[in-house]
Amino acid sequence: MSEQHDLRISGGRVVSTFTGEEFAADVLVRGELISAVLPPGTPAQAREEIDATGMLIVPGFVDAHMHIESAFLTPQEFAAVTLARGTTTVLADPHEIVNVAGRDAMRWMIDAGRETAQTQLWGVPSCVPALEGLEHAGAALSAEDIAEMLRWPGVIALGEVMDYRAVVAGDRRMHEITGVAREQGAILDGHCPNLSGAELSAYLATGVDSDHTKNRTEVLLEKARLGMTMMLQEKCLSEDVAAALLALPQMPPLCLVTDDLAADHIVTKGHLDHIARVAVAAGFPPHVVLRALTWTPAQRMRLYDRGVVSPGKRADLVLLRGELAAFDPASVLAGGRVVGRDGTPVHETPPTAVPGLDSRVDVEAQHADGFRWQVDLPDGTHRFRAMRVNPRDTYTEAAEIELPVSGGEVQWEGRAVLVRVRNRYGRDGVVCAPLLGRDLGEGAVATTYAHDSHNLLTIGTSRAAMAAAAATVVADGGGVAVVRGTEGETVAARMPLPVGGVLSARPAGEVAEEAGAVRAALEAWGWDHLNPFMSVSTLTLAVSPALKITDRSLVDVVRREPVGATVAD
Repeated sequence: MSEQHDLRISGGRVVSTFTGEEFAADVLVRGELISAVLPPGTPAQAREEIDATGMLIVPGFVDAHMHIESAFLTPQEFAAVTLARGTTTVLADPHEIVNVAGRDAMRWMIDAGRETAQTQLWGVPSCVPALEGLEHAGAALSAEDIAEMLRWPGVIALGEVMDYRAVVAGDRRMHEITGVAREQGAILDGHCPNLSGAELSAYLATGVDSDHTKNRTEVLLEKARLGMTMMLQEKCLSEDVAAALLALPQMPPLCLVTDDLAADHIVTKGHLDHIARVAVAAGFPPHVVLRALTWTPAQRMRLYDRGVVSPGKRADLVLLRGELAAFDPASVLAGGRVVGRDGTPVHETPPTAVPGLDSRVDVEAQHADGFRWQVDLPDGTHRFRAMRVNPRDTYTEAAEIELPVSGGEVQWEGRAVLVRVRNRYGRDGVVCAPLLGRDLGEGAVATTYAHDSHNLLTIGTSRAAMAAAAATVVADGGGVAVVRGTEGETVAARMPLPVGGVLSARPAGEVAEEAGAVRAALEAWGWDHLNPFMSVSTLTLAVSPALKITDRSLVDVVRREPVGATVAD
């Protein structure tokens, strides 16, 4: 082999995603491609060499379902921290920022992603707003908009079809949207927790053929049996799920995905490498996990140039130290170039230009009087519909609580926690409801990062504390703030997110520090959850079971209709 190579990775062992074997080999790279995989010591000239002695050489990790906004980072900052963890390719669905600022926001995300060494591909959000007619977002996309956006460079998919109840009910708008995606040959990404039987068949018949949500084990198997690509995020990775899948006569195609990980989680725990370790701990064999991180998602995304260490494939490579099960990245290459070492980016990330997006937080001044919960009920004790949360996932069930009413105002303080949504796009719209399932100290949290319409969401134990938290977020131009005390006199943590109210343009390390402080403040307040950011922010996700709250009403997600806060006596 007389032609010179650019790079030789020697002394390591390649892990085959086809056979699960490990074998000693030198990997040579020319340009962005793997040029040869040779027995150790085979003569070949290379300009540079990497000593991989004691390491495993595996393909770069591929995330087939995620949202960059969940990290609160710009595409450039996201790429820097996740590349260093081994994630070389992502399929991002920017439905958070597109719900805020529409097509312009997606154009900016795509353009920003092109400036990175990470392969960032995109899905056009299918649900803007997430639930038409029952909430107000900052933008709206029609089937015609989506048809055009599917033709944009870098766009390969229709983003997760979250309004699955509309799909199975034959809703015209959703069928037009899935129809234009099928006509253009796009990937159709799904979201349908515990959908089963005839309804699952109706959903699959539209061409949507993946699901990343948490399902009962028997439903997960039903979906896999019908050919749905199952995407497992952290909350789905239980020992029961692993045992059930491994007991099948043949393992179905699986993708491990991150979906929503905040910046502090990525910096301290990892990205797909973390999900891999969780999967191993749940009982999945390491070689099965590796395939679910690489080959299967690459095939799902129709990226036939990656997912295996083989000549002619893209030189997206991760050098792992120790055993495969540790998924511990020592060095990461993207397109033949080293981009990360020991979890740290190799190159400095250039400053991010903040887009001129219409991302206003257009609300009145936040005072305690504005947080009175007024109702058209006579004085006395009444039953109210409440939202009950849990410590592991984002499922919220309907519950009831009795509260006194006096002078047309619910006397909730000292008796319940209140959740309130205020439209932030210059419209009227305030809705309140009690929240159960948390033993909270005195204080409040407010956020404009509230799926998917990102209105101003406030949760608290007193009107004064809620006003203080909301005022802090408004002053920051959007973001998250946690306050403590009956009057909200102490700002325990704040994370300004002035880019659309959902992103920061600051370096990842700074955002991670603020996100970590918010997480700690929520936990200290009593918000106990595997992912507190998602637990709080999805209270407004009106397509996720079972009871959610928007700027227009409480929503019965299963019936896909508004319900009143008052329960008939």
